Amino acid sequence: MKNLMNHGVTAEVIATGTELLLGKTLNISTQYLSEQLSGLGIEVRYHVTVGDHRERLKQALTTACGRSDLVLLTGGLGPTYDDLTREVVAEVAGAPLVFDGEQSRRIEAFFQGKPVPEGSERQARFPEGCLILDNPRGTAPGAWVMGEAMIIFLPGPPQELVPMFVDQVLERLRRWVGARGHVRVRVLKVFGLQETELERRIEDHQKEWRELDPDQVLFCTLLDQHTYLDMRLCVRELPEEEAMALLEKADGFWSARLGLRVFARDEQTHVGVVGDLLKERGLTLATAESCTGGLLGGRVTEVSGSSAYYQGGVISYANRAKQELLGVHAGSLERWGAVSECVAREMAQGARKALHSDVALATTGIAGPEGGTAEKPVGLVYIALAHGEGEEVLERCMVGERESVRDMTVETALDLLRRWLLREGQAV
Repeated sequence: MKNLMNHGVTAEVIATGTELLLGKTLNISTQYLSEQLSGLGIEVRYHVTVGDHRERLKQALTTACGRSDLVLLTGGLGPTYDDLTREVVAEVAGAPLVFDGEQSRRIEAFFQGKPVPEGSERQARFPEGCLILDNPRGTAPGAWVMGEAMIIFLPGPPQELVPMFVDQVLERLRRWVGARGHVRVRVLKVFGLQETELERRIEDHQKEWRELDPDQVLFCTLLDQHTYLDMRLCVRELPEEEAMALLEKADGFWSARLGLRVFARDEQTHVGVVGDLLKERGLTLATAESCTGGLLGGRVTEVSGSSAYYQGGVISYANRAKQELLGVHAGSLERWGAVSECVAREMAQGARKALHSDVALATTGIAGPEGGTAEKPVGLVYIALAHGEGEEVLERCMVGERESVRDMTVETALDLLRRWLLREGQAV
């Protein structure tokens, strides 16, 4: 529902560093911050990347402050001459840089008696009146600066930025957003629809929803999480009890229209939901993997306590392994090939038998970039589920690079199992 209702707090993320523009460093921090802000009901409207250039950074920050309520900057907080974030923020905010003795001592202590690098004193200078954010994992403190817009600057490396954000920014931001409109958020996680498809479905039901929310207090955004979509329902300017009641109503409304496409909510994960269903049903799971090479089993065991239902898995990449470990028939491989419905079915059956599980998932396919043919293109996968009543097999042609094909295969396998477990529960 990308901007289909109305808007709450808006934000912009500015990442600094010439190494980002050169492609030498992956910009993980911007992705992380955008996800966190969206979870607070903050609409991230712009991502900007600027090299180590004073005037360009000043122009980007000035523009951001004029069009967004909140601006987060990452990087440019080191001790060298091209680390410009502090100086530019101070200039745009109209606050002189002042030296902070406590932060200077913290920086010195970080080096544990070793010589402090030249220029480190620059890292202890901050815009006057700001809230300083300590950095126990590095020498670059962050800061929270009030100006035309709220400005927060943070170190660039994720190993420093993430704990600083979680420990010192997240709760403050939550309170700040709440004071501006008491925003409450419910996230519906949707699998199996493209973003444009979900937008179209939402638009089809807009009139119905507006009858339930005539004042349009609720607004919504979509966030593409690569293998699924986040549908973020946000309510502002209502007391908490009323806001939560409206979110429950919205959850029920949209879940009824999207059905089993909604696989989780808020902090839930696909694999976590599947694990809970397996435990509720008292069932065990095994896996047999070819193209995913252990990713599916690895995803299952990310969940603490998965040993209660996961028996184990077989990575049968070679045909010989499929035959000897899973009992796949040589004739099936010869006639249909390793990437086929028949072989996927036999792999799932073999894993269920070999590992004495109630259900088993199997994956086989062509992840690419090599190995595709006209009959069996790159991205073609077969996913099989074996259970007490038989087997189910999906044929899919995934789009994207090798990593994307494998990731989508894992999520599709989990979705197949989740849907079966829900049907099984209804039957019981």
